[in-house]
Amino acid sequence: MNNITIATHNGNFHADDVFSIAALKNIFPSIELIRTRNLELIAKADIVIDVGGEYDADAGRFDHHQRGGAGERENGIPYSSFGLIWQKYGLEICQGNQEVANSVDAGLVSTIDAIDCGHVDGVAQGISLSQTISMFNPTWQEDSHFDACFDEAVEFASRVLTRFIASANGGISAKDIVAKAIENAKDPRVIVLEQYTPWKRTVHALSEVALYMVYPSNSGQWRIQTVPVEPGSFEDRKPLPNGWAGLSDQALKDVTGIDDAMFCHNGLFIAGAESFESTMKMAAMALEA
Repeated sequence: MNNITIATHNGNFHADDVFSIAALKNIFPSIELIRTRNLELIAKADIVIDVGGEYDADAGRFDHHQRGGAGERENGIPYSSFGLIWQKYGLEICQGNQEVANSVDAGLVSTIDAIDCGHVDGVAQGISLSQTISMFNPTWQEDSHFDACFDEAVEFASRVLTRFIASANGGISAKDIVAKAIENAKDPRVIVLEQYTPWKRTVHALSEVALYMVYPSNSGQWRIQTVPVEPGSFEDRKPLPNGWAGLSDQALKDVTGIDDAMFCHNGLFIAGAESFESTMKMAAMALEA
């Protein structure tokens, strides 16, 4: 099915219908979108989103406004149309990676569902992505057509969804890389990454003894970074030596005796040298300090 008709309601739009269309464009490259409340047109559509009063995934019906709604997650968050679409198509959109699909659902889909359904417990305060999408609707002062504004919102949502999927995939791939580095570490207190990879959550989940991470910077030098006591904390399991604080270039070389030592942050959480070997020397000195 390459050319399908998708119906959703006309007029004012919200994040759930906008993101539903954005998601489906990942699967169906050629769609005819109808924004209407005409029941005859809705009945003829292949997929119906956020209108029609029916939820039947097999029949392509994804509304949640009917009496009793369309179900809820284990955590109590009800499904909006976006959540219903994601249940059916999310795995395919994420190329069969269930972990990525689950991550996108937890980080993006369920929040949009919660806001759309008025289930705001646990939803962060401040401007939300759902509010941002709503701002694409024309104001009373603008002579804009709702359908054109809807298309602009879908284009924006498509980009956001793509980045959420990429971020989730990157985070999951990073977890595997960091877990392997922990397993292969010669000294479990010093974890070496062959390239910079997001590491904090994995390290805290898998290692209670890791103190320092060593990895290459984007410019080719090497870095040593402390492991905080917990993600987001400014307190480290073991700071770098006090005598290094704020030193750089020759001053740091004099203190460490390392010819290519470059810098140490005044906060004692990160330092660097030109070579991997020298950075590992810094790690050894930090362990002994």
